[in-house]
Amino acid sequence: MKLIVGLGNIGKEYEKTRHNCGFMAVYYLQKSFIETFGDFKLNKKFNALILSENFNNEKIILAMPQTFMNNSGEPVSALMNYYKINVMDLFVIHDDIDLPLGKIRISQNSSSGGQKGVQSIINHLGTKNFIRFRIGIKSKNIIKNTSKFVLQKFAKDEEKIISKSLEKTHLAVIMTITEGINNAMNKFN
Repeated sequence: MKLIVGLGNIGKEYEKTRHNCGFMAVYYLQKSFIETFGDFKLNKKFNALILSENFNNEKIILAMPQTFMNNSGEPVSALMNYYKINVMDLFVIHDDIDLPLGKIRISQNSSSGGQKGVQSIINHLGTKNFIRFRIGIKSKNIIKNTSKFVLQKFAKDEEKIISKSLEKTHLAVIMTITEGINNAMNKFN
């Protein structure tokens, strides 16, 4: 069983913002998996939008916490405990301001790098030994205010780039499930 979590902020005003790349990637996964996935449903017990389907003879749970980014650890921890998921089977997808727009990186057992949603998950689970798919959002321009920057929508010329990043993330997740993290890291990092 794999739990694939996309990080983002809830609310219409945050849709398609840089900080919501995790949500965008999970929606992309839902629509792009080889087998047809169903629709997300709000599960109040976990405070998350979730859906579960089978892929590659394994149960896959896609989840988007319905807390704000900084509290992502609460629903992730609840899902992990309920489904008895091994931390090595947790995939977290999120934005990374230190990566250039269009780049993705797969990592495991690494620090949060200042990403507060990831730090919340680390704090709640008591470990950082899960797999992360980081989507670059860094602009070519100088960023004066990080908090404002991550809550901005992508410019028109950036939308095509981020769309390709979502496709790469999808392929990286599939390869990690089917061929293992080392093969995926070798191909996508």
